Amino acid sequence: MALLKRINPFSKVNNDTGFGINAAGYGGRFINRDGSFNLRREGAPFWHRYSVYHALLNISAWQFVLFLLFFFFTVNLLYASIYWMVGPQQLQGVIGTTFWQRFKELYFFSAETFTTVGYGRVNPVGDGANLVATIEAMTGFLSFAVVTGLIYGRFSRPRAHLLFSDNALISPYRGHTALMFRMASHKEYHTLTDVQIQVNLALLVEDNGHLIYKYYELALERKRVDSLSMNWTVVHPIDENSPLNGFGQEDMRIADVEVYVLVRGFNEVYSNLVQQRTSYTFEEIIFNRRFLPMYRVSKNGRTTILELDKLNASIEADSEA
Repeated sequence: MALLKRINPFSKVNNDTGFGINAAGYGGRFINRDGSFNLRREGAPFWHRYSVYHALLNISAWQFVLFLLFFFFTVNLLYASIYWMVGPQQLQGVIGTTFWQRFKELYFFSAETFTTVGYGRVNPVGDGANLVATIEAMTGFLSFAVVTGLIYGRFSRPRAHLLFSDNALISPYRGHTALMFRMASHKEYHTLTDVQIQVNLALLVEDNGHLIYKYYELALERKRVDSLSMNWTVVHPIDENSPLNGFGQEDMRIADVEVYVLVRGFNEVYSNLVQQRTSYTFEEIIFNRRFLPMYRVSKNGRTTILELDKLNASIEADSEA
């Protein structure tokens, strides 16, 4: 592959990325846009690979809400079925005459017991129903304790709260070109301080007749900022020392280029270090464009306004703003 010859031999190779070099063993990108690794583990028992608690901490908010609703509906349906098998006659106050009416009352009695509300019209009188109600009440206490921990963990978990541009751009830069993308902190009061960034490049090249991946740490115009109160356009100059020197769009496609990004900083709200990842594949790198400014002065001239809706705004590199 001729692309190997275009790479400057003095480009800084990064052997500590955590990814192997075997090209045949990979499918798709290394890192997803949301920062998760594009990886699925197999070959070990499911209960060894999967953690329900940590999965519930990491799923999206709407998935978490749906899970809670599904769990509440299902557990009460299960207990209502157990009450039915024990016998509706062991519960006092059931007034329904049809199967559906009686089962519905058992279901709502289960919900009242599970949440310890206990309105009182329907109550257990038989030993079997009392035993089931006792176990259900204990299950309810334990379930709400776990859910409370999950909700607290989801709200209090330290996060970077960064938005990244959808695309990286190849733009004119000081007589050369540069790879650029930008990011911004999108939460009020969550200003990151002592922010550091590392950008690595993955390239598929031919070495001794074998296709392998090589990884390069890209030199950046700036690798650290004291505080990230506004947006930050990250710039890698593509000069004679860059591993991307001489690459066009087709070259990037053939080399299966992926740029992956790691940002670390101190979040003052959480009083903790946070980090966030993302990546750009060759399909998400656009040539000959430049970003538009995404901030302006307020009408009274006293405040700077950061326009987050313009994070992806760009124009042709030779166009006027």
